[in-house]
Amino acid sequence: MDRNLLQGMIRSFLAEDIGRGDLTSESIFTDTDAGGARLVARQQCVVAGAGPVAAEVFRVQNPAIETIDPVADGTAVGSGEVLLTVRGPVVDLLKAERVALNLLQRLSGIATQTARFVEQVRGHRARITDTRKTTPGLRMLEKYAVMAGGGSNHRFNLTDGVLIKDNHIAACGSITEAVARVRAKVPHTIRIEVETENMEQVRESLACRVDIIMLDNMGIEAMQEAVACIDGRALVEASGGVSLATVAAIAATGVDIISIGALTHSAPACDIGMDWFV
Repeated sequence: MDRNLLQGMIRSFLAEDIGRGDLTSESIFTDTDAGGARLVARQQCVVAGAGPVAAEVFRVQNPAIETIDPVADGTAVGSGEVLLTVRGPVVDLLKAERVALNLLQRLSGIATQTARFVEQVRGHRARITDTRKTTPGLRMLEKYAVMAGGGSNHRFNLTDGVLIKDNHIAACGSITEAVARVRAKVPHTIRIEVETENMEQVRESLACRVDIIMLDNMGIEAMQEAVACIDGRALVEASGGVSLATVAAIAATGVDIISIGALTHSAPACDIGMDWFV
């Protein structure tokens, strides 16, 4: 988590939400009114972002706000548990409330979703990873939440690695040609991954001696055949249409990595509220 980048993001989120001022709070309270509140889970969830994100929202809004006892990221909590306590000027607490809750709810939802997938593959070697199917502007936070839920990160952006996908292959003409062009341009330290849709493409990728072979939207039997064919000569990633109902069977095929866009693009937000106590 890059704190400098995070603070800049938070300032923009607060500016969007507050606008020219909180007409309601500023009409009711003065600058000298102080109080406290607790951010409370309303459901079972895995927490992500109570300390490094939600608390930071309050501190960015007003450094005088005291943030107390944030629950550690990755902690499983029950309904009614306090995730963070805050004290300070009432107006600033209320101005920061919605942004802090929006982020905490979103990130905890992703962590909770990720933890469910991780639990399903326990006992298998497959790692659960995210994808680039993230909310624009929130990638750093959403990928952080995946890690809090026990998952791993795939590429953060397009400069993080080579992944030759279906449209690269279609535009270039073949896997062999695409791999050759990449090898002529990128350093030898960069791994090359190829997305495949059938056994013909798997065999072509093996012939090119690529480092990682992605099995895209393949059925269980096809994945089993591909894993046997690859036989440890490349890392094997399964992707496409993975759900909680299918992920255990996919892991049982022997793949090394299972990448799931739904960790970020379809995770429901957790129900978390802010309760006043002073």
